[in-house]
Amino acid sequence: MRRTLFRLAAVKPARYLEANAPTGITGLLTHGSPRATLLYLYTTTLDKLKAVPEHSLYRQSVEAVTKHRLSIVEQAVPPGYAEWAKTAQKLVADHPEQFNVTEEASGSVDGAAAARVERDGQVFIVRDVAVEIDPRDQEWDGEVDLGSGPEGLAQQKDLLDARQVKWEPEPQLTADQILELENKIGAGLIEEVVQVAEGELKLVDTMVKAKVWEDLEEAPAEGQWSYFERTS
Repeated sequence: MRRTLFRLAAVKPARYLEANAPTGITGLLTHGSPRATLLYLYTTTLDKLKAVPEHSLYRQSVEAVTKHRLSIVEQAVPPGYAEWAKTAQKLVADHPEQFNVTEEASGSVDGAAAARVERDGQVFIVRDVAVEIDPRDQEWDGEVDLGSGPEGLAQQKDLLDARQVKWEPEPQLTADQILELENKIGAGLIEEVVQVAEGELKLVDTMVKAKVWEDLEEAPAEGQWSYFERTS
């Protein structure tokens, strides 16, 4: 709570959290689009869990938590979302060649503005967003930057022509909506919730590969884990 209030003290007049601003936790910056990211992570996790048998306690527990948090995030609708969604759907329909359909969103889309990905019945547009890097944070390699010549400018123009569709990002949640989400989920800052969701998604692949729902190769001895049971 204190860390969130610390961030609220420095928000813009429109009361939106500034992306990449300090959160109060070392190494953790304010997320630029936590709602869209969580929706994608949760629906992808649920989709991958289908590879695990329904009787598995692992699947049951992860599904329960993921569906609960997904419902909370879905209820938080940013201002102007309906208008944005209508425009976005029309843009995708009018320019299908600019939105490649991929089974796995790798973040790299060849010649397209973004990737159109379906997850658990929902459609997501995954973009490869360039992260601005402060040159002061980079180590000089000894080479002198002579600037962009004609060849470089021509290559940039070709790239812009190939990605002529301008995609507007999803409207952001207000600072108050972020605070409400954090309180309902009860797992720290929204950025921490995103990190947990990313870890859970990676873990699903590991658990499916290990087939954790199958019996052990060597059956445990009788009473091996009896000391975990409540006796009083």
